[in-house]
Amino acid sequence: QEQLVESGGGLVQAGGSLRLSCAASGRTSSTSGMGWFRQAPGKEREFVAAISWSGGASLYADSVKGRFTISRDKTWNTVILLMNSLKPEDTAVYFCAAGKYMLPRASRYDYDYWGQGTQVTVSS
Repeated sequence: QEQLVESGGGLVQAGGSLRLSCAASGRTSSTSGMGWFRQAPGKEREFVAAISWSGGASLYADSVKGRFTISRDKTWNTVILLMNSLKPEDTAVYFCAAGKYMLPRASRYDYDYWGQGTQVTVSS
């Protein structure tokens, strides 16, 4: 079983940047694809970005493409989401997730493990 712990959320002004981290622990951490999702109040959880287990492929939601970058560290157990040019509509709780797939996936149903989430608030 995998455990995922997010960190790095906070309050930032529009146009600013934040760096989210997801630390994964478990037997299969290094061979799991990893993704970030977010959920704003009153809205469904939506896909943000995902990266393959090898780190060689990534996928982004159209709303964040060109502003956010997902990456894995060399141990493959930490996934980073670098968020630039933040907008008020990026405000949400951000969740890290892990799933067994080769290529990045955008569906929440492809993920087996989830973190508790970290709050990101972007002020205008």
